[in-house]
Amino acid sequence: MTTITLVRGDITEQSVDAIVNAANSSLLGGGGVDGAIHRRGGPAILADCRKLRASLPHSRLRSSGGTPIGKGLPTGQAVATTAGELDARWVIHTVGPVYSQSLDRSALLASCYRESLRVADELGARTIAFPAISAGIYGWPMDDAARIAVQTVRATETSVDEVRFVLFDERAYEAFARQPR
Repeated sequence: MTTITLVRGDITEQSVDAIVNAANSSLLGGGGVDGAIHRRGGPAILADCRKLRASLPHSRLRSSGGTPIGKGLPTGQAVATTAGELDARWVIHTVGPVYSQSLDRSALLASCYRESLRVADELGARTIAFPAISAGIYGWPMDDAARIAVQTVRATETSVDEVRFVLFDERAYEAFARQPR
């Protein structure tokens, strides 16, 4: 049975088999958790991301006019790279959905957790650290993000022994703490 734990802190300081990165679809780094993981993990993560990006089929990335603008990882999917200088073996990159009041994208958010656990199982990871995917710059309301995250992890069959939610601030920690584990 998978144990779900909560930690208030910095995900880049976790000692686990796999750290989940709330990545953008380019896989080339960015802000928030994504930027922190790339900075702390060093250039090996970016090098692996570039190789992965080159191997991905053309995705649905489009300009505002509908023109294809390149390759990327589709929302809700997950892939793994080295963890570089992090105290982990792998970084699992997943692209969370941007929150919308008019479109229900909760299935895509749940997919981020399921797909990350699937990749962790393929790698043989026994411990994994997740951030609150999509609850930062992508605007997902924290209470709903916490509900989807915990429910999805509880409902997903996995060989992972410990799922650790690493929450950056007290507000996020409290939202996750309110969820039945």
